[in-house]
Amino acid sequence: MKEGFRQAMAWLHTWTGLVFGWLLFAIFLTGTLAYFKDEISHWMQPEIPAHAIDSVASLSLAQGYLQQHAPDASRWLIDLPNARDPALSVRWQDAPAEPGKRGRFTQKTLDAQTGAEIQPRESMGGEFFYRFHFQLQMPYPWGRWLATIAAMVMFVALISGIITHKKIFKDFFTFRPRKGQRSWLDGHNAVGVLVLPFHLMITYSSLVIFMSMVMPASILASYGNNLGAFYEEVFPETPIPERAAQPVSLPPIAPLLARANEHWAGGHATRVSVINPGDANASVQVSRASSDKIAYEYGSDVTFNGVTGQMLGATPDKPLPMTIAGGFYGLHIGHFAGPTLRWLYFICGLAGTAMIGTGLVIWLGKRQLKHAKSGVMPFELRLVEVLNIASMAGLVVAVAVFFWGNRLLPLSLSGRADWEVNGFFIAWGLSVLHALLRPGRKAWVEQLTLAAVLFISVPLLNALTTAHHLGVTLAQGDWALAGFDLTCFGAGLFLAWAAWKMQRASHSVRVKKSPRAAARSNTLEQGSH
Repeated sequence: MKEGFRQAMAWLHTWTGLVFGWLLFAIFLTGTLAYFKDEISHWMQPEIPAHAIDSVASLSLAQGYLQQHAPDASRWLIDLPNARDPALSVRWQDAPAEPGKRGRFTQKTLDAQTGAEIQPRESMGGEFFYRFHFQLQMPYPWGRWLATIAAMVMFVALISGIITHKKIFKDFFTFRPRKGQRSWLDGHNAVGVLVLPFHLMITYSSLVIFMSMVMPASILASYGNNLGAFYEEVFPETPIPERAAQPVSLPPIAPLLARANEHWAGGHATRVSVINPGDANASVQVSRASSDKIAYEYGSDVTFNGVTGQMLGATPDKPLPMTIAGGFYGLHIGHFAGPTLRWLYFICGLAGTAMIGTGLVIWLGKRQLKHAKSGVMPFELRLVEVLNIASMAGLVVAVAVFFWGNRLLPLSLSGRADWEVNGFFIAWGLSVLHALLRPGRKAWVEQLTLAAVLFISVPLLNALTTAHHLGVTLAQGDWALAGFDLTCFGAGLFLAWAAWKMQRASHSVRVKKSPRAAARSNTLEQGSH
C-alpha cells in the first residue's frame, strides 16, 4: 500500500509538472527577474539620473513644480525617489469637468536634485516582468486565475515530489556528471532540495495573496455583492474633508515627513498625496514604504491638515490574521530585502526555474529512449520537444529581445512601450516556429546560441546607443546600471556554455555510435523535424 501510494504520488508529480511546466517556467523566470524590477526600469530609462537620496529636498522641489504647473488640480501625487528607483515622479488630477466623473491625470518625471522636468523614454521596464508574472499579459481576471491555478498545481507537485523521493536528502548530495538522464535527474533533485523552503514559501504565499479571489465564499456570505463594504472595512481610510472653496496657499509640506517617520517609529515615506491643494481644507497623506518591514501593509498612511499641520488620523494597526497574510505577501515580493538578500532571492528563483526546466527535459528524455530503436518519434513527444525548446530557450531569447528593443526602437515612436512588449512576444512566437522547423537538438543549440549572443552584446549595445556605458557607470558608482550590464554579460556567457555543452554532447553521441545506430539516430532526429 505504501509503495502504491508513493507510485501514485510519482505519477501525480510527473503529470502535473508536465501539463503546467511550460507555464510555470515562464512564471518563475519572469517573477525572478521582477526581484530587480526597479533596477531593470532604471536601465531601460537611463535618462533619469541617480543622486544621493534626500526626500525632504525632493519633496520641496516637487511641491514647487506642482504649485507652478497644477495649482488648480484636485489632487497631487508625489512618488519620492529611493535607493532603487531614482525618479521623482509627480502626478496631478484635474478637477472633474462634470459631477460624477473623474478628472484627467497627468504625470511628469523630475530630476530629484534640481527639480527640472525629464523626458525619459517610454518603457514598461521591469514592470512588464512583474505584471506578466501574475497576469500573463491576459485580460483581468483571467490571467490571475490561470497563474493562481498554476501555483496550486506547483504546490501539489512539490508535495508529491517530497513524498516520491524517499531518499531526498541523500539524493541532494549525489551528482553524477556526464551520465545522460541520470545527470539531469541528479540536477533536478539537487536544485529542488537546495531551495525547497523557498519553493514552498513562494508557492503557498502566492495563493495567500489571491485568497479573496480563490476563496470568496466567506466574503460573499457576509457582504453579498457589496464588495466595496468589505474592502472599506479591511482597509479603512482616514476621512478626507470636502473642498471648502476658500483659496489658501499651501505651506511647505516637507516638514510633515519627519512627523510621519516619528509616528512609524523609524519608518520612511514613499508617497505623498495632497488632496484639495490651495484650499482651506487641504489635506496631506503620507504613505509608508513597503520596504520598511517584512509584512506588507496596504495603505499604511498618516494624514495631516495641509494648512495647520494638525494630524487628522493614521491607518490603525492590522489584526493578527491580516498581519500574517501580509507577512506571506511581504516574503513573496521581497521588498524588504537589501541587496544581498535580494540576490539570494534571485538565485533561489533561478533554482526554481531550473528545477522546472530539468523536470521537463527528464520527462521527454525518458520517453525518447523508448522510441530510439524505431527511429520514429510520436507526434505527442515531438510536440513536447517543441514546447520545451520554445518555453525555455525561446523565452530567454524573448527576454533579450525585450532589452534590445528598448535601445533600438526610436525614442519618438508612438506606443513605444507597447512595441517593446510586442517585440518580446514576436520573438517568442518565432522561437516556436523555429523549433518546429529544425531538428530538436539543433534547435536547442541555435536558440541558446542566439540568446547568448544577444545577452553578451547588451553592454556593447548600451555603449553604442547611450552615454551610460560601463566606463561611466562604474566610475560614477551607479551599480544599478553597471550591474545590469554585467549580469547580462554573465548570463550570455552561461548560455554560450550551455549551447557548447549541448553541441559537444551531440557530437560525442555521434562519434560513439555504430554506423547502424548513428543512422537510426539521424532518422529519429529527422523524424522530429
